[in-house]
Amino acid sequence: MPMTYRFTAQLAFGVDDPDADDCMMAGVAESDDEDGFSLLFMCDFDEPDEQEISLGMDTHCLVTPDQGTAYGCVREVELDDNVLRVTLDPASLDDLDLTDPIIEAVLLAPAADVARMREVLPRVLAFGRPDARPRLAGLAL
Repeated sequence: MPMTYRFTAQLAFGVDDPDADDCMMAGVAESDDEDGFSLLFMCDFDEPDEQEISLGMDTHCLVTPDQGTAYGCVREVELDDNVLRVTLDPASLDDLDLTDPIIEAVLLAPAADVARMREVLPRVLAFGRPDARPRLAGLAL
């Protein structure tokens, strides 16, 4: 049985303004300092170009606290009450500097921030090639 890493997210956010941001992002974090655990989901605003497609970067990206980065690595995202459960491709764990393929974030962020994350996250995860799109439960496009 895969192990689960669980943390409390005091922060949640979603940004999707192409005039103000370089990319679409949604995320959760323990705190606003660099020592806390965080998950940052990102994608471009524009459709992937040929180089991104050839490099396998034509999908969502996940970034972890030490700048661990993997593309198309999220297999499932479930939001149940105040728990965001993310299941990752075990092959991506080294790239992400993680040891557990399942991460649970207990969301204690302000309700408006959680609502914004809920709005943007499914759009980030729907970006790019269809075979890299995770299953979503409790989140709707």
